[in-house]
Amino acid sequence: MNVDLILASVSRYVQLSQSEIDLFTSVLEPKIVYKKDYLIRAGDVCRHDYFVNKGCLKVCYVNDKGIECVTKFAIENWWVVDIDSFLNTSPSYFYYQDVEDTELLRISKANYQLLIERIPAIQKFMTERWQHSFIMLQHRFIQSNSLTAEEKYKEFQKKYPGLDQRISLRLTASYLGITPEFLSVLRKREVSPLS
Repeated sequence: MNVDLILASVSRYVQLSQSEIDLFTSVLEPKIVYKKDYLIRAGDVCRHDYFVNKGCLKVCYVNDKGIECVTKFAIENWWVVDIDSFLNTSPSYFYYQDVEDTELLRISKANYQLLIERIPAIQKFMTERWQHSFIMLQHRFIQSNSLTAEEKYKEFQKKYPGLDQRISLRLTASYLGITPEFLSVLRKREVSPLS
């Protein structure tokens, strides 16, 4: 089990001693989910906080017209959790499906409680990480309501470098809230910009 990426992620927020690192890594559970499999289905309770070591998954919901709406992707070095479902043991509104074979490390709620009791810095890590996630969600909301399709696509490329080469045009378009046909036009403009 490779823990280098997850430890680097934690160290962006807090510094742990070697004994704290040993305890933290002892509660990590590896999980592999294969392409097109579900990590969480809508209606399930999210019982773990996940870290993506390798691969990609999408977080989606189906709107009232039956259309899949991609809210985010989780790629290497990203954390993914349904915070409401995880904290409140409530059914998830979203589903989490693997776009590629994905290697994850996960932490259960009970193990987080253990870590918080034994390593006070873990509470700071969780709080700061979730605050950062909330800020990113606000940015996404503002961008989706104020940017042009072309600007949204450029922001997507900054946020997820190289991901549009790994996933389908349809998924990228769903995330951007545009049609695959229009995304194809945007991509062609990038390759041969009009003078």
